[in-house]
Amino acid sequence: MLFIIIAGGDEAGRGAVLGPLVVSIVAIKKGKEGRLIDIGTRDSKMLSGRKREYLYDEIIGLSDDFSVFHISPAEINQSMRSNISLNELEAIYFARALDSISVDISKLYLDSPDVVQERFGRRVGIISNKPTREAARGKKGSGQKRGVTLISEHKADMKYPVVSAASILAKVERDREIERIKESVGIDFGSGYPSDRKTVGAIKESMKSRVLMPYLREEWQTIANIRQLRMTDFFG
Repeated sequence: MLFIIIAGGDEAGRGAVLGPLVVSIVAIKKGKEGRLIDIGTRDSKMLSGRKREYLYDEIIGLSDDFSVFHISPAEINQSMRSNISLNELEAIYFARALDSISVDISKLYLDSPDVVQERFGRRVGIISNKPTREAARGKKGSGQKRGVTLISEHKADMKYPVVSAASILAKVERDREIERIKESVGIDFGSGYPSDRKTVGAIKESMKSRVLMPYLREEWQTIANIRQLRMTDFFG
């Protein structure tokens, strides 16, 4: 019997100022897609941490393969200094994740961060070592018979259960890493997002000791604002 395998890709931590950006791809037989819905798979942002942890193991059990990559703050900082955008860096890692999947994927649905949603999938396809094609080119008579069809859309994590599954794996992996960092530095800095007062307060307090510096995205405007405030306080 020939099985059609589909996959979804999503990230967690894109807008954070502290900690890694995590990308994930989940590959699953199309016939199992309904099982993802049955166990409660949804966009990770709509689930509690406890539910995500439960679904993490369930999703891995249902998947035919999966891949998770962590992009460190140091690499994000270096990329931005080299004029490599976050979209470009994310595409590089999604391509690596796709290349690491051992099963033959028919379609890969990606949650696109690009203003032009199709452009993100195009980038992933160009970088990947696997043969790929855009959804619009996958029609009969296109001349290309093989390859992963890339479908890159905004809010794909809310449209496709397999993308929701990838978002859960990425979110759980990032949350676990954030807890590991907290334990390592001995500081509870909250979620790591600039909208979190606890995060911003912890960064301000740690500027002198620099204990959080290895985990910060130094090129973020949030960090520039904090440094400016410290200079103002010093000379004020």
